[in-house]
Amino acid sequence: MKRHFFIILCLGALAGFSMERAASGQEPAAERRAMKYAPGTPKEALLWQQEVRTRILSLLKMDDLIAIRTSIALEPALLKSERLDDFTRQEWEIRSTPSRKGRAIKIALTVPHGPKPPYPAVVSIHGHGGSRSSVYDSSGIYKGFAEELAGKGYVTIACDGGQHRIYERGRTLMGERLWDLIRCVDFLHSLAYVDKGRIGCAGLSLGGEMAMWLGAMDQRIAAVVSAGFLTEMDQMEQNHCMCWKFDGLRELVDFADIYSMIAPRPLQCQNGIQEPETQFYVPLAKKAFREIQVIYKDFGILENAELDVHEGGHEIDLPALLQFFEKALKNP
Repeated sequence: MKRHFFIILCLGALAGFSMERAASGQEPAAERRAMKYAPGTPKEALLWQQEVRTRILSLLKMDDLIAIRTSIALEPALLKSERLDDFTRQEWEIRSTPSRKGRAIKIALTVPHGPKPPYPAVVSIHGHGGSRSSVYDSSGIYKGFAEELAGKGYVTIACDGGQHRIYERGRTLMGERLWDLIRCVDFLHSLAYVDKGRIGCAGLSLGGEMAMWLGAMDQRIAAVVSAGFLTEMDQMEQNHCMCWKFDGLRELVDFADIYSMIAPRPLQCQNGIQEPETQFYVPLAKKAFREIQVIYKDFGILENAELDVHEGGHEIDLPALLQFFEKALKNP
């Protein structure tokens, strides 16, 4: 039902982008991927990451916000708090963009009761048709992964990021989605009980896409689980919501390059073998993953990138996610 809603919601955008692409006579992505990663030394890999990150921040129209990020007050306000057996569930409001003309966002937060802090933390990201509460729901495709992490001693944080409108003039949709997640990381950094060196992120579908972006663009993220998203941009041009696309992106990179900006930090991509050919198809995921492995090999830490091909479909592989974070964040 959610997938049908997502397709209907994005049908107009899909048609518009397709007509625009046909009218402009755009070349295939393989001919336009100017910043594709090429094998090199670790130093060359870091320089490549820095250059691509800088150029993409400009395309996302958020480089000005990055420049003043530390001066934007969070102004946190606690709205609700509920003590459960293993953790406390809270709802907060924080400032996302500068207060004079900006906006605030609501976030869900869980805080473990023990053992002693500081705790590892995971930014938990929902997909199309979801909300910040979806990642705590064990009955659906998210398998309640944020709730599971909360019960195992992680701080978790989630915000709403599935909007299809741009809130502030001069911004981009993907830039605003990503910025709100970066502000979630800022909030985690403001909490004394969070271990700043052990903050990860995870998401499914659009959430897997945003986990990719957050890990690539915010180097404070120590480990990433991107579920139900690894593919190629050519695949996303059909049968998908076109909200992933913004001006200049395809001329610069493909998804494998964006994932490559996470290296050498731990990365787990999850794709289910029941995904159909039109969606996040495992053979395409394997092809993209081979490209991601190149930079991890250059860093000399190939084992930090893993592709989890599970028996399910468009869903979280919960055991694999928990095992990954146990190694990458809980006991690194």
